[in-house]
Amino acid sequence: MRIEKFETFICDTFLMVRITADDGTQGIGESTFWGFPQASESIIKAFGGFMVGEDPLRTEHHWNSMYRRFSFRGAALAGAIGAIDEALWDIKGKHYQAPVWELLGGRVREKVRAMVLLDGKGRDALVESAARAKRDGFTAIKLTPFPPDWPVERYPNLIRACTDIIAAVRETIGWDMDMGVEIHRNMVPPEAIVFAQQIEKFLPYFLEDPIAPDSVLSMAEVNEKIRLPLAVGERNHTIWEFREYVEATGCHFVRPDVSLGGGFTHVKKIAAIAESHHQRVIPHNFLGPVATACCVQLGACTPNWDLQEYVRENAPPRGDLVKRVTELKDGYLVIPETPGIGVELDEEGMSKHPFRQHGGPPPLKDDGSVALR
Repeated sequence: MRIEKFETFICDTFLMVRITADDGTQGIGESTFWGFPQASESIIKAFGGFMVGEDPLRTEHHWNSMYRRFSFRGAALAGAIGAIDEALWDIKGKHYQAPVWELLGGRVREKVRAMVLLDGKGRDALVESAARAKRDGFTAIKLTPFPPDWPVERYPNLIRACTDIIAAVRETIGWDMDMGVEIHRNMVPPEAIVFAQQIEKFLPYFLEDPIAPDSVLSMAEVNEKIRLPLAVGERNHTIWEFREYVEATGCHFVRPDVSLGGGFTHVKKIAAIAESHHQRVIPHNFLGPVATACCVQLGACTPNWDLQEYVRENAPPRGDLVKRVTELKDGYLVIPETPGIGVELDEEGMSKHPFRQHGGPPPLKDDGSVALR
């Protein structure tokens, strides 16, 4: 069996790749370098030119060949490698007539617990979303507890407003649900430290990305001064970066994105590094249906996999991109038994959603400077 063709599809903000072997077997993957998907698409096409005629089953070799070819690094490259690696594993699963989780060590759990992301902005919308999540049977939620006008809030009001949202959501869901708190890198160390102290009594499951991921040393400084479990890693790409975050920051959860952290080949290794430090994996997920399916495959076979980020996938554009989304049942994602990753692209559905550049300018403070720090 040899690789015959590479295809890419940019739909809305999602970048998909499909690789076809000369026997007709196809595999799919998703890149989550969603800010600039054309960059990853260009790299995928370049790798396709190098890889046509190669054996698709040599996943470890191909990963190293792509990563070491020019010694460049970064998110565009990582997004391309992740998508290609997923597609090659999808082909491998179909070739051996086994789900990817079976090829990666076999099932360690019967289902994967979903952590639904609360939607809406501001206290009332987040409380309503939390109540709906509880009614729908989820046992874990995640929220970003910022008021809509947070960039122009003064320090005391910002800390108080964020704390009030956490208090209101905890009151709504009670104590039988886990609550992750994501800062989205919107604070600097002193703000994050004080905020963490204010919400300790509400027992968050984790505090995620309290500051920008630019400095491992700064993240370690924050973790030394807070008493909440720290979750980091959604913008990191390789085992070498994760090793430093795991060891230097003393974090409690790592958050690799399977489609940005190197696909199946590499994220399984990242999880092993974390496991050796008694840390768990709560993978980041840009929430495309292919990336979600890949996460479920890893969740099935990875002992320290914990929660899976989730949004309701049936709504467009996500629900249109594949023929059938991963099944959700009673707050848990069902582990598929089908060969490969368990989903297939829907070309007609994808055609309904042309490329859309994600996001506008970053939020600004009242002096006109960028609020994201």
